[in-house]
Amino acid sequence: MGCYPLFACRDWSGLPADLKELEGELVSVALVADPFGSYDKRLLDECFDLVSPFKVHFVADLAAPVQTIVSKHHHKYALKALEKVSVRVCPEPLKLLDEWACLYGALTQRHGIGGIRAFSRTVFARQLATPGVVALQAEYQGVTVAANLFFVQGQIAYDHLTASSLEGYRLRASYALKWCALQHFRGKVRWIDWGGGAGATIDPGDGLTVFKSGWAQTTRAAYFCGKILDATRYREITRTKNLEQSRWFPAYREGEYSRNANAEETPLQSTGPARDVPPE
Repeated sequence: MGCYPLFACRDWSGLPADLKELEGELVSVALVADPFGSYDKRLLDECFDLVSPFKVHFVADLAAPVQTIVSKHHHKYALKALEKVSVRVCPEPLKLLDEWACLYGALTQRHGIGGIRAFSRTVFARQLATPGVVALQAEYQGVTVAANLFFVQGQIAYDHLTASSLEGYRLRASYALKWCALQHFRGKVRWIDWGGGAGATIDPGDGLTVFKSGWAQTTRAAYFCGKILDATRYREITRTKNLEQSRWFPAYREGEYSRNANAEETPLQSTGPARDVPPE
């Protein structure tokens, strides 16, 4: 499977040749293509057996004035939150590890998050040390109540994860974080990709969709892509598991996500996990 949650290439034109070299070495590959990748649908169709619309990502174009990007509702709640919480950009994100692990651990318990979305402390240590990571920290009375992680590549800041304590939820610290992120990245990048809502389709009533759309004035499509690299082995495995008629890709991994919900790693599937949860 590709890197979670998005697969990116430096040179997308070389992807067909790269996949060709993997034939016979892997059974199949599944990934979600970066919505900002320099490809078109025709290239994806050339590379993969399956190319399916996956999620719509909400995007802020920072070339526009912030007031035209943010909804009145979100602006109001952000200003109210900033009356009580202070937000800063961590100069050394790795130093946030203990507080971040605590915040995210509480979030996983609160929302029953498991598998690949749960992440381990070791994984977070690597992420916070990755070049391009930006961490925003919200504090109330000297205590960190929420934080927001981004990855910056080129002209795009990708919103990775947000986590809040119970006090952070009460203070609506996530609104303060997103507002300050818009201010911080303005002049540094062109776009902020806030990601998509929960599930593989847009539900206007989904809390995460409502929250993210309020920070964006445009969208970009993400595609789920799959390719069989060893057709013989693929047929053997699916036949053994009686999954020849499955609409899942890869078919032989159907059901693994639910079975391994609390495992360290969970396979990516065509319905895909949400990247984070809406604030309360």
